[in-house]
Order: sequence, then structure tokens, then C-alpha cells
Amino acid sequence: MAKQKSKPVPSFPTEEAERAFWATNDSTAFVDWSTAGRRTLPKLKPTLRTISLRLPESMLGQLKVIANKRDIPYQSLLKQFLAERLKAELGVPTTKAVS
Repeated sequence: MAKQKSKPVPSFPTEEAERAFWATNDSTAFVDWSTAGRRTLPKLKPTLRTISLRLPESMLGQLKVIANKRDIPYQSLLKQFLAERLKAELGVPTTKAVS
């Protein structure tokens, strides 16, 4: 079977225009996914959202004691605990801790 040549990806004036384009076009006409490889984006930072979380004072105190022993901010320790628990619940192998 002869391989069809991919169409060139157009330039977009805005991110919104690009989003609209890809919502209505099939990427296989523009990209040969059979030759695609995995890429890592080391400088990509996850989107963060600030939340309000009410904890009993005793729990917060315990968290701060443990964080102090590990010489990290208690918020970072809490994120590590949450990440570990999420991985355990979802069956995802544990990798590097979140800071």
C-alpha cells in the first residue's frame, strides 16, 4: 500500500484558532503517527490550582512536625502524601515524589 503524503500543518494566528482547527480536523491527515515517538517535556510545569482545605488543628500540627523532621514545607509534604495515595488507589507504580 502506497503511503499518502501528509498535509502541511497550517499556521494559526491564535491558540483559539488552532484549538478550533483541531476540533474539526483529523490529525492523521497532517501527522504520520506510525513514526511518532514519545517525548518528554522537562520544562513543562503542571497547572496548579489553589484550594482551601479545612483540617483539624491536631492533624495540621502533626503534619508540620513530620515536615519539620524532613526539613520540607508542610504543604509539600501534604502534596507528597496525596500523590502517593492517589497512585496507590489508581494502581499507578510509584515514581519520583512531588514537591
